[in-house]
Amino acid sequence: MESTSTNTQIDIYSLSIMTDRNQALAATVYRPENEVKIALMIAPATGIKRQFYHNFATYLAERGFGVLTFDNEGIGESLSCDLAKCDASLISWGRHDMPAVLDALQDEFTNATYHLIGHSAGGQLIGLMPNYKAIASVFNVACSSGRIKNMDMPYKLKAMGFMDAFIPLTNLALGYTPSDKIGMGEPLPRGVARQWREWCNGAGYIKTAFGKSIHRHFYDEIDIQALWLGFSDDEIANSKNMDDMIRVFTQMPVEKRFFAPTDFGLKSIGHMRYFSRRTNVKAPELWQMAVDWLNKQQ
Repeated sequence: MESTSTNTQIDIYSLSIMTDRNQALAATVYRPENEVKIALMIAPATGIKRQFYHNFATYLAERGFGVLTFDNEGIGESLSCDLAKCDASLISWGRHDMPAVLDALQDEFTNATYHLIGHSAGGQLIGLMPNYKAIASVFNVACSSGRIKNMDMPYKLKAMGFMDAFIPLTNLALGYTPSDKIGMGEPLPRGVARQWREWCNGAGYIKTAFGKSIHRHFYDEIDIQALWLGFSDDEIANSKNMDDMIRVFTQMPVEKRFFAPTDFGLKSIGHMRYFSRRTNVKAPELWQMAVDWLNKQQ
């Protein structure tokens, strides 16, 4: 892989993005000093705040990419009311939040091509974006259907307990799911948690909602070049679940790369650690994969 200069100075600043639901999303822009030819939105995993992607976004900006990270409605600094009163859902994240962020990316970097880096849910929900045609390529990490049936024991038992007991009980008692209490990101709006449970209990994740709560989508239209990256110690986005989600994007030309952490001299990567600064220090070729892919998609 080619080495890339890191001498680029970057400006990091906050941005507020208004969705067509009249909800303000907290975002961060990473702007290199030089002209930006490739601009990226990093779409987060379920319940993960944008700060989690700071090191990765900084790395990309230092290599000349314009980057925008954001908190979905109801998460982090995009929570503007009592969480129990927040009516955000996975559908609204894909249909309203992500399109608004893509529009903001185009406003911030006017003479660039636009690309999406999706982590887990961030890659799953692309098919709800009415403005998806503005995206030139997709780089997905740990993106899959998360289907519980395809998980291995004992993690399957843990997932079943979370999805089928913890979510409905806490939603009923509190009006939201305190997923932070069991190390599953930020507390989730009840609509997000409820759909997450429903979709992970069926094949094809969001496909289970087609013709029910979702009547208009673009999963059978999107033909964007895409690289999907997965790891053998990821108990959620295992190889079967990656394939299960890829099949929902019927026209997407996907290059799937599936690795073991030991391929890079690492003990673990799992569902989250690809974005860890420590992972990049020990296995710089992993983040370089994103750089190489994006540079080829200009």
